Amino acid sequence: MTETDYRQIDLAGWTKVGEGGNGSTYQNTTVPDVLLKLNNDRSNDLASVKIEFDQSCAVADLGLPTPAMYEIVRVGHAYAAISERIKDKKSLFRICHDEPERIDEMAVLFCNLGKQLFGTECNTAFFRSRRQTALQGIDNAGFISRKNREILRAFVESVPESTGCVHGDFQGGNIILSGEKPYWIDLGRFAYGDPMFDIGHLYLSCVVYSSMKKARDIFHMEKEQLLRFWDVFARTYTGQDDHSEFDRQAARFAAVDIAVRTIYANPSFLEGLFFRFQLNSLMPNF
Repeated sequence: MTETDYRQIDLAGWTKVGEGGNGSTYQNTTVPDVLLKLNNDRSNDLASVKIEFDQSCAVADLGLPTPAMYEIVRVGHAYAAISERIKDKKSLFRICHDEPERIDEMAVLFCNLGKQLFGTECNTAFFRSRRQTALQGIDNAGFISRKNREILRAFVESVPESTGCVHGDFQGGNIILSGEKPYWIDLGRFAYGDPMFDIGHLYLSCVVYSSMKKARDIFHMEKEQLLRFWDVFARTYTGQDDHSEFDRQAARFAAVDIAVRTIYANPSFLEGLFFRFQLNSLMPNF
């Protein structure tokens, strides 16, 4: 298909119903069973939207629960995806915000769903290796010093390749519940690899970024709630009350995850300074 073959959508007929770190979602009362997702400016081009669309379809082929994808459309000069609307849904993080007494329950559920995800054999002919993506990110990230680049590269090269699934944006906002049924969403970074790549991302979201107002607004949780979510997740995942060594290993993968971000969006100068600061704060864990 050429770019002009995609149907043009007038966003004036749609109402924004959600907003996250990657983009916003919209509904239209005339087509109540679908949801339109418009990515942020950096990733609303056709290539980026098509990758996420195709990845979501491929994840469904693995038997993992995810909303059905219907079509790619144009919104002005941008592109967006239309998918199945899961009715009466809430993300795990939104549930934690609305019902803080359920944080432990949601963290345990997220851990168990994560283990199911990691135990699913991935389609390695279609999806990318998270290990190779990490190495590419480390090489490409201009904000990493030569010394830290060598440390990170050696660390990632020491991680054995694994063919289990990883989400790529593994945090409680990317599991939604409709009743008791869970769905994985935001699958543009789905890959295969060691589960710690995903767990490092969760550590980054819940621990490293917990002091940032912007992150708390995106995740709909306060600092103490994010830290509690991580603590319960880590204790459930390891089966140990003392998960300090697990935290240290997760922090190493969190440092790698900062470098991986450059694969999906080139950081501005100020963002590069911020990433360097966060990366340097994690390097003592190596």
